[in-house]
Amino acid sequence: MSDTINPAAPHHLPIFITAPGQSDWLFNVIVVVVLAAIVMLGVLYFRIHSLPEHIAHKTTKIQYELVAVLGLLSLFTHNHIYWVAGLLLAFIQLPDFTSPLTSIAESTAKIAGSERRTPDIEAVPSRPPAHTEQAAQQNADEAKGADHV
Repeated sequence: MSDTINPAAPHHLPIFITAPGQSDWLFNVIVVVVLAAIVMLGVLYFRIHSLPEHIAHKTTKIQYELVAVLGLLSLFTHNHIYWVAGLLLAFIQLPDFTSPLTSIAESTAKIAGSERRTPDIEAVPSRPPAHTEQAAQQNADEAKGADHV
C-alpha cells in the first residue's frame, strides 16, 4: 500500500467525522436532543390531555368530577371519544338544579311548621352531660355484676 493520498480525496474531513478511538460528540448531542424532545412531547401530551379538567375547574364540583372521570377513561382506554365528551362537557355550563329544589324543600318545611335548620357545631356539647355519664357507669357496674352471677 502506498502512503500517498488519492488526488480525488478531499483535503479536509468534515467536523462531524471523528478520528478512530475518539468519542463521537455529534452522536452525544443528538442523544440529548432526542431525549429532551421525548420528554417535552410527553409533557405536551399530558398538558393537552388535562385541558378539559383545567377548563371545568371553574364549574360545579359534580361537573368537574364528571370531566375528570372522562379524562381518566380516555387515558386508560385510549378511546378519544371520552376526551372529546369531557371537553364538550367542560365548555357547557350545566344548570343548577339543586338550589331551587333546596329552596322548595325549605319553604315546604316552613309552611308545615317544622323549619329545617342546619346544626350548629358550637351548639353541640363537647362531652355528654353528667347524668348520662352516671347512667353509663351504673350500666357498666350492673353488667359486671351480671357477669359474675
